[in-house]
Amino acid sequence: MTWDVALILGIDGLANGAVYLLAGLGLVLIFSVTRVVFVPFGDVAAFSALSLAAFEQGRRPATISLVLTLAALAVIAEVVSLVRRGEAARIPRAILGWGLLPALPCALAWAVAGHEVPHALFIVTAILLVVPITPLVARLALQPIADASVLVLLIASLALHFLLSGLGLLFFGPEGSRTAPLAEGGLTLPGGFNVSGQVLLMLAAAVVLSGLFFLAFERTAIGKALRATAVNRVGARLVGIRPARTALLAYTFSSLLAGLIGVLVAPVTTMYYDSGFLIGLKAFVAAIIGGLVSYPLTALGAIAVGIVESFGSFWSGALKDVIVFSLLIPVLMLRSAMTRHPEEEVEEIDQ
Repeated sequence: MTWDVALILGIDGLANGAVYLLAGLGLVLIFSVTRVVFVPFGDVAAFSALSLAAFEQGRRPATISLVLTLAALAVIAEVVSLVRRGEAARIPRAILGWGLLPALPCALAWAVAGHEVPHALFIVTAILLVVPITPLVARLALQPIADASVLVLLIASLALHFLLSGLGLLFFGPEGSRTAPLAEGGLTLPGGFNVSGQVLLMLAAAVVLSGLFFLAFERTAIGKALRATAVNRVGARLVGIRPARTALLAYTFSSLLAGLIGVLVAPVTTMYYDSGFLIGLKAFVAAIIGGLVSYPLTALGAIAVGIVESFGSFWSGALKDVIVFSLLIPVLMLRSAMTRHPEEEVEEIDQ
């Protein structure tokens, strides 16, 4: 391997790492607030990419039908829950929140599909269209078991992935799509190396969004409420913070991140209904490196995953995923060695 090849692979790894960074932030946000390892994160990103591709082809995206179906089911579930608790007066509010609000981006998508509008409007609409998916899915499947163990929540989240993957096949079909580049031109580095505008956009998006997340958590009341819930759910409830509401915010923000990831990766790879699974899985590796709690370590883990994947594809394209997932072994061994286990504490007390 020459230095030229290493530089090209390094740039490609940074671009992949930027995507995994954003996905890892979403996964850590959801887990820290709700204790849910949200496996279907990548599926939402794939739906965003397929929605943008449908807009560019002059078709109405099937995401509209998917969101409206989930919204109708969420409204029914919420109404039934309110009636059982004797809170029928809150039904209009439930219909507004779980039915009408998710329908707004669907109405926007229906209006712009098939018309000559600025491409930026297609991008924004594709992102907004998938934002309701994660909160709606969480309301239907995860909120009723919010107090269950982490293992039960993980099993439910895995089942949700297979459900969304099947719905993706049903609504979108098996065909893949790729969208037009979001940025033209590029940057020429010393030595004659060209970095495409799309790669620069992915890197810039990761840096800017990471900075915005930091500012939001440090400077805003919503960010502080999310942090408080992540640190101590009981303590947050005692000071007036509702974990159910912060969980809804976490799902919404993560869904927004997934939508952004979808439109960023759609121009550089052909996206299918199930293409998001590997994106989410590799982001999960980055999140594990961060212990599912540390955003800076997750960012470093994402960059490491991207670079390892890039160089691994050079050495063996068939084994690149195996090489990436093998990173989990030393990380888990190191964390196990550094973590005090309850059995060890009991033994110390007995002695």
